[in-house]
Amino acid sequence: MIVSDAVASRRTVRSFLDTPVDLETVTRVLDRARMTPSGCNFQPWLATVLTGEPLRAMQDKMLAAKPQDPIEYSFSEPNASPRHLSRLQEVGARMYGALGVSRDDAAAREEFMRENLVSFGAPVVLVCYFERFMGPPQWSDVGMWLQTIMLLLREEGLDSCPQEYLSLHARLIKDHIGVSDETHILFCGLAIGHRDPDAPVNTFERPRLPLDQQVTFLGF
Repeated sequence: MIVSDAVASRRTVRSFLDTPVDLETVTRVLDRARMTPSGCNFQPWLATVLTGEPLRAMQDKMLAAKPQDPIEYSFSEPNASPRHLSRLQEVGARMYGALGVSRDDAAAREEFMRENLVSFGAPVVLVCYFERFMGPPQWSDVGMWLQTIMLLLREEGLDSCPQEYLSLHARLIKDHIGVSDETHILFCGLAIGHRDPDAPVNTFERPRLPLDQQVTFLGF
């Protein structure tokens, strides 16, 4: 698979098959992702990868718990910007439309959101965290690392779903995997597996802005 195909075919998958993913494949992807760039070569990313009983046990704990208070970090500031909020609303309308869930069906929407806690049925979940003293540039580095992983997963015929939602249970997860809450921030989960090709939630068109609304070219 060439890089362009990996980029085009990558999407946030929200329904996975129960097909197992072997350790060798995950290890190969993560080993290759070590070459991700990072400012000053700090390589701030850390992760724990779970499957089987350790994953189920963590998910059972989250299903039985309420989101933590205070939250690990806030990811909703762009909601205050009308143009950014409209992008969220547009993709939300397409996703719930694909699911056949109406705008006013709050119970069904909440039920689907809780599917985040079981990573939409993915057999493997990578939990990403880093030390609390890392600043915004290092958060960016972690994002590049995760994107590299997601594209390498496509090369292997696998799919993924980055999950900031799991940060709502950050302390619970860190306790489960043996990571200090005092010293580390949990950034997100990354669900890994094979997409269900027949699930409508995996096939709706994802809106993207035209390039001329995002990039300015000078001197060409």
